[in-house]
Amino acid sequence: MNLQIKNFEEYQEAYKNSVENPEAFWGEIAENFFWKRKWTNVLNWNFAEPNIKWFEGGKLNITENCLDRHIYQLGDKPAIIWEPNDPNEAHRILTYKQLLEKVEIFANVLKNNNVVKGDRVCIYLPMVPELVIAVLACARIGAIHSVVFGGFSARSIADRINDAGCKIVVTADGGFRAGKVLELKSIVDDALLQCESVERVIVLTRTRTPISMIKGRDVWWEDEIRKVETQGNPPCPAEEMDAEDPLFVLYTSGSTGKPKGVVHTTGGYMVYTGYTFSNVFQYQPDEVYFCTADIGWITGHSYIVYGPLSQGATSLMFEGTPTYPDAGRLWDIVDKYKVNILYTAPTALRSLMAFGDSYLEGKDLSSIRKLGSVGEPINEEAWHRFHEKRGKGKAPIVDTWWQTENGGILIAPMAGISPTIPGYAMLPLPGVQPCLMDEDGKELEGNDVTGNLCIKFPWPGMLRTTWGDHERCRQTYFSTYPDKYFTGDGCYRSPEGYYKITGRVDDVLNVSGHRIGTAEVENAINMHSDVVESAIVGYPHPVKGQGIYAYVIVANHHIDAESTRKDILQTITRLIGAIAKPDIIQFVSDLPKTRSGKIMRRILRKIAEGEIDNLGDTSTLQDPTVVESIIQGAAAMKE
Repeated sequence: MNLQIKNFEEYQEAYKNSVENPEAFWGEIAENFFWKRKWTNVLNWNFAEPNIKWFEGGKLNITENCLDRHIYQLGDKPAIIWEPNDPNEAHRILTYKQLLEKVEIFANVLKNNNVVKGDRVCIYLPMVPELVIAVLACARIGAIHSVVFGGFSARSIADRINDAGCKIVVTADGGFRAGKVLELKSIVDDALLQCESVERVIVLTRTRTPISMIKGRDVWWEDEIRKVETQGNPPCPAEEMDAEDPLFVLYTSGSTGKPKGVVHTTGGYMVYTGYTFSNVFQYQPDEVYFCTADIGWITGHSYIVYGPLSQGATSLMFEGTPTYPDAGRLWDIVDKYKVNILYTAPTALRSLMAFGDSYLEGKDLSSIRKLGSVGEPINEEAWHRFHEKRGKGKAPIVDTWWQTENGGILIAPMAGISPTIPGYAMLPLPGVQPCLMDEDGKELEGNDVTGNLCIKFPWPGMLRTTWGDHERCRQTYFSTYPDKYFTGDGCYRSPEGYYKITGRVDDVLNVSGHRIGTAEVENAINMHSDVVESAIVGYPHPVKGQGIYAYVIVANHHIDAESTRKDILQTITRLIGAIAKPDIIQFVSDLPKTRSGKIMRRILRKIAEGEIDNLGDTSTLQDPTVVESIIQGAAAMKE
């Protein structure tokens, strides 16, 4: 079976096959990849434990599929194009051959530093080619990588290192982001005061920021590379991995405070990211593909590194932000490299829209053939602007819905093949069986219905567990509805059977396409010495999609509100990172609670949204007068 679907009839046929005979379907898809030993059984599963195994008995190494197998035909083809933060700095291009060489060298660096199969390696690097090299070098030797986004604080890094028991940290002296220098190494130093498992820190030179190097623990990336060169650059054969061996752990916010380490395994993840990349974007061999995500998030893992490279694509990565040095930067990059496929987030589009169309002048965007959107549903206005101004009305938009736990795209149009409607994720990909559930746990049949989105059958890219805590995986994803994976999202299925995601139904916010647990932010706010209690809700934000609104009770009524706000924001930045800072902090004397003491977030959400005429039932509240005082306080802040 050919990996790539060519028209809508083929999609319908593939979908039907994938539902009626999933094992035969995925077995045929997996034949398109290189296996050291073929699987004995395609799928073994139950959602009760959960226990999911794909391609049992299959042996492989994902880097052979991303690098080695392309060398003879595509050795001189650009694998990674890197565009730096500063437009005046030289860009870098690594061919498949060069990337393989660098991955083998750094894999030997890891070996020289006692990393063996199964060890966890924390990677905290800026968006530079070495980040891709480090990720693939881990996979080469069977080490499990855990990439942490460069915007997280020392506390957040320490939590992730300790949870995964990382042996090595790979970082840089600093990173460039817009006009700022991020002091990555000193953040790592602060984190490691709380970590006992780390034996070595490998430091890449990027910003030449003065840093402290601790004897016996810290080594320079460049020195370690030279050591391998003096050893004569020995080859580094790819470690044989079982299809179900863990490939990486990636942390994601949940509705409780502690981030969850989502575990993805090797075989199923490879097949799924390769398959979805090829089909959703309808990738052709000559195309330049540009995903603007950061590799610190799942989109970067699946659709900058593994998916594109497994298909021999040219993947462009960008160190900076879309608005630096001005709002034309993204379009400059498209023009410079003649980008054919652009995959970005609605947040980036909305922030660029705010600058108007003048930044498009003089930019040649005629190379764009396909546009993709990820992170949250794209609003209609942004969809039309993206389609007409950037895609010149000719480039189809694929609005992709999926999550960290899913490994790859689940519901999305296929570029130029499926129908599209603004704001809709449209149809499930082959092998994905969505269903909508009501509050009583009954499946909603037919169309024109709204419910909680679940998936009732496994797909190869799905999570297997949460690191070190399988029960949490079961509780979070498989306990709400028996024999279903619960996504935590609400969804509408239109009369035509198209899917539209309506947003989270649990206490998780989607800010700029990144999931932030309300409990995590509340815990950070409550650390402030003056804070008694807090409640976090989301509200519509013109750029971020969802903004963070904090209601905070303080002990001392004589406080200087403005300086307390600043202190709280500083606390959150220190404990989680700037990404979790509330947009609005409202000080309140009390919170609306039920008689059992539960905070009625529904009411707080309505007030934040300005829908005060429609608060719903308040009869169960302990003190209904609290609501009125919060409404007055919110109105006073707007004046």
